[in-house]
Amino acid sequence: MSSSSAMARILIKGGKVVNDDCTLEADVYIENGIIQQVGKELMIPGGAKVIDASGKLVLPGGIDTSVHLEETFMNAVTADDFYSGTKAALAGGTTMVIGHVLPEKNESPLEAYEKCRSSADSKSCCDYALHVGVTWWGPKVQAEMEKLVREKGVNSFQMFMAYKESFMLRDRELFQALLHCKDIGAVARVHAENGELVGEGAKEALDLGISGPEGIEISRPEELEAEATHRAITIANRAHCPIYLVSVSSMSAGDVVASAKMQGKVVHGETTTAHTVLTGMQYYHQDWSHAAAHVTVPPLRLDPNTPNFLMSLLGNDTLNVLASDHRPFTIKQKAMGKDDFTKIPHGLPGIQDRMSVIWEKGVIGGKIDENRFVAITSSNAAKIYNLYPQKGRIIPGADADVVVWDPEGSKTISVENQFQGGDINLYEGLRCHGVPLVTISRGRLVYENGMFTCAEGSGKFCPLRTFPDHLYKKMVQREKSQAVKAVEREPYTGDVVAMVNSGRRDQGASDLDTPTRPCTRHGGVRDLHESSFSLSGAQIDDNIPKRSSARILAPPGGRSSGIW
Repeated sequence: MSSSSAMARILIKGGKVVNDDCTLEADVYIENGIIQQVGKELMIPGGAKVIDASGKLVLPGGIDTSVHLEETFMNAVTADDFYSGTKAALAGGTTMVIGHVLPEKNESPLEAYEKCRSSADSKSCCDYALHVGVTWWGPKVQAEMEKLVREKGVNSFQMFMAYKESFMLRDRELFQALLHCKDIGAVARVHAENGELVGEGAKEALDLGISGPEGIEISRPEELEAEATHRAITIANRAHCPIYLVSVSSMSAGDVVASAKMQGKVVHGETTTAHTVLTGMQYYHQDWSHAAAHVTVPPLRLDPNTPNFLMSLLGNDTLNVLASDHRPFTIKQKAMGKDDFTKIPHGLPGIQDRMSVIWEKGVIGGKIDENRFVAITSSNAAKIYNLYPQKGRIIPGADADVVVWDPEGSKTISVENQFQGGDINLYEGLRCHGVPLVTISRGRLVYENGMFTCAEGSGKFCPLRTFPDHLYKKMVQREKSQAVKAVEREPYTGDVVAMVNSGRRDQGASDLDTPTRPCTRHGGVRDLHESSFSLSGAQIDDNIPKRSSARILAPPGGRSSGIW
């Protein structure tokens, strides 16, 4: 990057500045990568490049909180690396992305992070940060999480309740991971699906001869997402840890999130562009390639009301962030699962079209206004990941990540003119009203009217600070107000009965101990459900003395009248 481009002066004149809470007519002056002035009739030095934004909106650059670039997943490598992926992001009005580091089972999270950084730093065209996946649990992971937070600029970790054979954490492990996230002040991201039942559902579908893409929807019904969402919130609440639920895809899971928020729990939710626009009917398309192209998890939902419902949740702040969850694969890669839907790589493209599609379906569709659009595509992400107001807002002193947006302009989405990788586009033929004309990243003009002026590797890694106020201030106060303590009382001084030793086992033995003889829960009568009853005559518990029968003087429900 040349020094002249780093020192560029830009004046955006005549537009309407849109933040998440207000809209005002103002000019924006940028110098040295920072927004220096916002207002009317600005006094600026000469030599500035003037961008005429008359009739246009001036927005904070988008922040895409979930992208998978240069990632190996389900035996396939994503079709975008950090160069092509971030270039496509800039074309769509996104100026910062947060990628994923997903260590293999027993792989060092720190080593996986360093490997990702070494590639991304030399390729990224825009600012980026990284989530690190907690794909297994142990003392090494716990120690390296703390090191990543203190030394490497990571402030978020993603846990999985799905992917039983690879990434899934058991409830006890998830609880410990959330406790540790709270201790180190990290954002705890959780993918909520019941991994055990997903595995059983997949086996059942395959046994029934269902091998096509529809199997992804059949084996992962929304009740499994809703159950896991409720369980994740419960575990996080017990750990006193704020929770951030990713890829909320169904009405029932959305209801769980809404209910938890009504109860005052510290819960935030993220959904994706695809889930707010498309339905699971795509999986039943006669063309296998078309159906497979839509395979993701959680799957798109069959209920046609789901997209509008999720958009409404974004509108009323039940869900807070809209991500692309960009993980592009080619049809040839998807075809690895042509005979078995469980082998189709999970992932959808969308990094380039996220903002235009959500403007079309949300703003033009009357579900959200321009300010809420800024909130769900930029500002809320900045607040949650402790970037606000450095990013996510147009004010003096903030990073000059700015988009000049034409609300009247339009484009037709097509795989033929996309910059993102892959040979499919989920929104093929969709005409979007609302397009980015100019994208400015850290004060550099990187995209204008379809032309790029950014250099590979010109983006920067953004270290993220821990304990974001947007999550932890409420949690700290909530923990104080709900603190439990022992009741102060006079000690008991009366008699204490002598403990009875049955002779069979210690009274303090764990509930998990296995009984040494068959359980006879029904008094002295053999329990035929559990007794290994044999027709040969001799029984396994013949050596146990039988209790003589006893007359019940006061049976439950009162004595019989004798009529019967």
